[in-house]
Amino acid sequence: MENRTRIIGIDPGTRYTGIGIIDRIDNRLKYVFSETIVTANLNAIEDRLVVIFNRLGQIIDQYLPQTAAIERIFHSVNPRSSLLLGHARGVAMLSVKLKQVVLSEYAPNEVKSAVVGVGRASKDQVGAMVKILLNLDRGKFLKEDEADALAAAICHANTTVYATYGQQSHEV
Repeated sequence: MENRTRIIGIDPGTRYTGIGIIDRIDNRLKYVFSETIVTANLNAIEDRLVVIFNRLGQIIDQYLPQTAAIERIFHSVNPRSSLLLGHARGVAMLSVKLKQVVLSEYAPNEVKSAVVGVGRASKDQVGAMVKILLNLDRGKFLKEDEADALAAAICHANTTVYATYGQQSHEV
């Protein structure tokens, strides 16, 4: 009998929020779905947050993930950017928690290290490795935000495998 876990990764942003869903089947990873929630065409931040909240809830209802992974906020030079990112992240976290999905957080360098092997990997390197790890067709186009969300899901899949051997939990 196979051991299957469905994981949703979230790369939050007020203009573009990446969503990526994978299945971990025993020790294999399988791509399920990805999407970029685009709110850049909306002016009011509250309108953007409503779209993120509602669409993420719809995706969770459709794909029924058991766990979720989201990046922690990194310290930005621009406080306004950090504040806006915090709004999008908070709404995403709320959407996940209201659907009773277990949520874990990871530092950006943890996610990059889990996928590429280097905590300071470039976006291009992350995207390329996500395609390799999920055995995606070379012609499959992944938007940057989707690749980052899938990377968070992969990080969680790898971390939870090791957590069964006594590593620390990242659960929120």
